[in-house]
Amino acid sequence: MCRIFRLPRVVWFCKVSGMESHEVLRRALRKTSPKAVAADLGISLSLVYKWAEKPADDGSGSRNPLDRLLQIIELSGDTGIIEWLCRHQGGHFVKDPEVSGHEIDHVLPATQEIIGKFSDLLTQISDAAEDQSVSEEDADEIREVWDRLKSYAEAFVRSCEAGDFKVMSRHH
Repeated sequence: MCRIFRLPRVVWFCKVSGMESHEVLRRALRKTSPKAVAADLGISLSLVYKWAEKPADDGSGSRNPLDRLLQIIELSGDTGIIEWLCRHQGGHFVKDPEVSGHEIDHVLPATQEIIGKFSDLLTQISDAAEDQSVSEEDADEIREVWDRLKSYAEAFVRSCEAGDFKVMSRHH
């Protein structure tokens, strides 16, 4: 899942979980002209429309670019394509954690853990900025703490959505 945050004026969320690739493309094509897309990409208008259609049950037809990219990522095991796309849209890719492992019996300890991880982030930022500058090494450490916080918070939200507070990963 790609999350794109643009601050301070506008926050954008790229929320496409649960959608099929052709639905994502159809939604994108509503925001532009399929004819313009075809012209800019140097492909036929009919191909652009085919990409936005549900694939045939027998697997025939033209596979859309999202399905092709997903296949490359799955074959290579490399998320570099996703990271590149997120960076080019002003975002940052963080893979969602698996929600399994350490058991948490109640919501309160989990929320306290999130607050603790947020406190760790603020401490890291304060320590880094103590001399009125942030080095590249400081920035890398801040990114690492931030990514751990996001990962843990995502595991918490996914557990909430599943209604399961006993099965939730702890990412330290």
